[in-house]
Amino acid sequence: MPAPIRDPGLLSRPFFEDKARAFWRLQAAGWSGYLLLRTVSSVSNELSVERVIAAIIESIVGYCLTLLLSTLYGYYRRLPRITGIFLTLATLAIATVIYAVIDAFTISFIRIGEPGINVPLVVAALFLNFTVLAGWSALYFGINFYLIVEQQIGQMQALESQASHAQLAMLRYQLNPHFLFNTLNSISTLVLLKQTERANIMLSRLSSFLRYTLANEPTAHVTLAQEVETLQLYLEIEKMRFDERLRPHFDIDPRVAKARLPSLLLQPLVENAIKYAVTPQEEGADITVTARLAGERVQIAVSDTGPGLIERQPRPTLSTGVGLANIRERLAQSFGADHRFVSQSNPGHGFSVEIEIPFQIEEPNREAA
Repeated sequence: MPAPIRDPGLLSRPFFEDKARAFWRLQAAGWSGYLLLRTVSSVSNELSVERVIAAIIESIVGYCLTLLLSTLYGYYRRLPRITGIFLTLATLAIATVIYAVIDAFTISFIRIGEPGINVPLVVAALFLNFTVLAGWSALYFGINFYLIVEQQIGQMQALESQASHAQLAMLRYQLNPHFLFNTLNSISTLVLLKQTERANIMLSRLSSFLRYTLANEPTAHVTLAQEVETLQLYLEIEKMRFDERLRPHFDIDPRVAKARLPSLLLQPLVENAIKYAVTPQEEGADITVTARLAGERVQIAVSDTGPGLIERQPRPTLSTGVGLANIRERLAQSFGADHRFVSQSNPGHGFSVEIEIPFQIEEPNREAA
């Protein structure tokens, strides 16, 4: 019998988890039912001990023959297809003849009282015996084929899951080099300006940020509270560059603090706002992160008071090509179609991104560190 599957009902993993046990149970149940059917059919016209004994012997012989067939069929399945089909049909024909001969001998011994091979009895038994063995063979191959298909489906799902995890990890790891490039650039500038104390503070905060983010599995989901804490660590680093020009604000509904989302999902949005709202304006900009609970949905928004989208100078990407497309892809990988991602611009008054995801408090893949 083939490997187990994961389908509910009769053909389920608990039933086929032990393949040998499943086979013996099906074999016993099938032939017990056949014995009952043959017994009822034999005594329906005439109740006699001989008919019951003949039905019992017929079922025992069929049981033993199908055990042999199962062994041979299992061997044939490993052969080339044409050879396997030919040997299967030949074996079924031979088994049918043997079954009919034994049945005819049993009938002649019990009912006629003169043991021997009666050709008319053999011919009469051939049709019934062929129907029984052919039906058993069809059921055997049908169940095996079904289980093989289910096993392959399970393997494909496992491969798709691995591919999805790999893609999520790739998208997540795209963020670290980009952020490190900007931060190390700032630290290098502070060192060149001989502002060693500020450079040391920035290095310390960078160390805390990296320790926090790299400790988490790249495909794990973190709580919104953890994501906000990560943003605050990141903004502390950026405050070293922009001082009062960078004015962050957080408005987080306590009810969504435990809601889960992909780690570092919001960091590129904040970084985008710094690049396009804080950097180009002498007075800087406000960056606001809000989160609200709307029924069974979590609504998150990241907005700024920058110049918004300037005609012919959209900001769909960051300086290294990692931007809004990355976030859309991560949302699609994590939530499928069950999410909303909208960006809005008010030229001269700011830019905002709104995200809506299901309210989940359990990690769908694996727990974050």
